[in-house]
Amino acid sequence: AAGALISLSFGGAVGLMFLMLGCALPQYNQYWPLFVLFFYILSPIPYCIARRLVDDTDATSNACKELAIFLTTGIVVSAFGLPIVFARAELIYWGACALVLTGNTVIFATILGFFLVFGSNDDFSWQQW
Repeated sequence: AAGALISLSFGGAVGLMFLMLGCALPQYNQYWPLFVLFFYILSPIPYCIARRLVDDTDATSNACKELAIFLTTGIVVSAFGLPIVFARAELIYWGACALVLTGNTVIFATILGFFLVFGSNDDFSWQQW
């Protein structure tokens, strides 16, 4: 678990580096893309809430978990759409948009990796995070 935690930390750092490069490079110098940080914070919340509310003993799908996945998908799609809207509105350059989209891919892969690595254990408790 320690190696997984280190690699997830590295992935998060690389993703945030791409986001910061899209904002702070001298040719871009616009900080509008930092609004995607809200999406990074919001994306795991629906699934965490549904996981606490749902009993996983039945193999069938239930509406609460499906709603959580739907809301998470909406948040992730919004995080990818916002930099594109900013670039189309000419608030940021397309190069900055590409860097932010690359950072989004890395960050959301890191969040998914966290849930795959740490979310499957039966003895795992959300209180420790």
